[in-house]
Amino acid sequence: MNEANAIQKRAEEAQAIERVVLATQKVQTAFKSLQSQFPPEGSGQPSKLALQVLDAALQELEDAQMAFDALLNDLLDGER
Repeated sequence: MNEANAIQKRAEEAQAIERVVLATQKVQTAFKSLQSQFPPEGSGQPSKLALQVLDAALQELEDAQMAFDALLNDLLDGER
């Protein structure tokens, strides 16, 4: 493997990891927002928007994890 190829692979790994981290942070933020709508701060009636935001964040996290897993599998199999 040449140096440029190794650098490219590391960059792809870093981007995939960053996507997982950012998606995790979005889930945490969405969960905290939803949690604030329950007692003692909230009424216990979560907004539809808060639920949709959490759902979208969870979906992005799942997608990011799947993409990361696929990338790692390709790297381990020598397909990248």
